[in-house]
Amino acid sequence: MRVPLSKSVRFAVFKRDLFCCQYCGRHPPDVTLEVDHITPVASGGTNAEENLLTACFDCNRGKAAVPLSTVPMSLAMKGAEVAEREAQLAGYREIMESRAARIRQDAFDVAGILLLVDDGVNFSVDRRWLRSIKTFNERLPFHIVKEAAELAVTAGIRSEYKRFLYFCKVCWNKIKEGAQ
Repeated sequence: MRVPLSKSVRFAVFKRDLFCCQYCGRHPPDVTLEVDHITPVASGGTNAEENLLTACFDCNRGKAAVPLSTVPMSLAMKGAEVAEREAQLAGYREIMESRAARIRQDAFDVAGILLLVDDGVNFSVDRRWLRSIKTFNERLPFHIVKEAAELAVTAGIRSEYKRFLYFCKVCWNKIKEGAQ
């Protein structure tokens, strides 16, 4: 026969588990908490506190009489895992932003060559040109893209637009050749 838990034991388990479901992390008032047996009573589990944990109604019903081989991850461990994920995401974002800034700067450097800008002072360039240059910078090594821009300039083409088209043709040919 199953012996019901006293209110004082239930409260002690809730207090130990910081009134938080040890499966999903939810807490009152969003959920109703219950005490769950780690090793189910049906499998010989006892009412000892080390065999009890806090679970919300949904999680406790979902687990039913399925035994747990280990106690669920504690809130501190969950918090540490979330903090680690956040740190990794921040690091990844920093790297991706750095990469985007480098690609953007490389595109402006190539555009400056094509537009015959010597002093690096602010200049405007068509967004479509920048998009094309960025594509070439992603598909070819930067020194190849830069050489293509310098080749277009030394070809003596006066029109910026025609110089840009010549540059694009050189880059596409390099891509087709598989230039490294």
